[in-house]
Amino acid sequence: MAQSRQTFIEEAVSAARGCLALVLGRRDAASWFDFSHRGLAGSLLAVLLALLVTGFGPLLLGLPVPAGAPTQSIVMNGVLFVAQAAMAWIVLRQMGRSDGFVPYLVASNWVTMLSGILLLFSLLFGEAGLVVLLAMVIVAMLTFINIGRFIVTLQPMQIVLLFISQSVGVFLALGVLALFLPVPMT
Repeated sequence: MAQSRQTFIEEAVSAARGCLALVLGRRDAASWFDFSHRGLAGSLLAVLLALLVTGFGPLLLGLPVPAGAPTQSIVMNGVLFVAQAAMAWIVLRQMGRSDGFVPYLVASNWVTMLSGILLLFSLLFGEAGLVVLLAMVIVAMLTFINIGRFIVTLQPMQIVLLFISQSVGVFLALGVLALFLPVPMT
C-alpha cells in the first residue's frame, strides 16, 4: 500500500500495482497511490522519465531516428501532457470536484510512465508491435475509465465529459504544435 515516506523506487512499485489494479478494475486501486504533495512530485518525476523514455528510448535501442526527433517528441508530449492536465483541472473544477484533480493526476501520471515503457518495448517487435500498440490503446481507455470510477469517484456521464474535454484539449494543442514544430528531417 502507498505510504508517504517511501523511496521513488518503492513508490513506483506501489504505483505499478495500482496501475495493474486499475486495469483489472479493482476498487482498491486508489490505496496503491500516494496522493500527498510528495506523491504528486513523484508522479511528475515519473512523467518526466516517461517523456525521456519515449523520446530517447529508440536511440538506446539502436533504432534509426531522424535528427531532432527525440527532442521534438519530448516537447510535443510535454505540451500534450500540460493540455490534458489543464483540461482535467478545468472540467473537474466545473463539476465541483477540484478535490479529485491531484488523485486523477497522480494515477494518470503513473499510467503514463508505464505506457511509455510499454511503448518502447513495442518498438522491439517491429510490425508486430502494432498489436502491442492496439492493446495499449485499449488498456489506456480502461485505465482512464477506472481512474474516473475508483480514484476520482466520478459518475459515468462525468467520465464521458472529462474524456471529451481532454480529447478536445489535446487536438487543439496538436493543432498549435503543428504550426510551430517542423517536420523532422530523415
